Amino acid sequence: MLSRRRISVALVGLIVLVLGGWLIRDVMAVDAPPTGAGSLPGADSGLEVVSLSSLPPEAEETWRLIEQGGPFPYPGKDGTTFGNRESVLPEKPSGYYREYTVETPGSDDRGARRLVTGDGDELYYTGDHYASFLVVDPRR
Repeated sequence: MLSRRRISVALVGLIVLVLGGWLIRDVMAVDAPPTGAGSLPGADSGLEVVSLSSLPPEAEETWRLIEQGGPFPYPGKDGTTFGNRESVLPEKPSGYYREYTVETPGSDDRGARRLVTGDGDELYYTGDHYASFLVVDPRR
């Protein structure tokens, strides 16, 4: 009789653990940001994905200016069409991409750093004047 009771208690405990695991998994899935190539615009480009907070702090300032529509430090350049002549970013029609200066402390000109936006809400960063790009996740 004692053995049946132990088996029953163990079985009930196992069921509670499984149900608790499902509940925790469901709660975590709701709170977690979406993942996968389709959830972050540009992530399917094959370029490395980084968080905005991992970039130089000036990139966060430029992103804030983009979000609020300016004013930009280089009004004749910021917000202009990026031609993607290097073909590092995915091929898109002319006018699809826009570029914005990311200030470089100590530089007496615009420097090499840029944020590039796409009409599909993509956000890219280059620190080497278009030789390479990173996909930026502005949510992180």
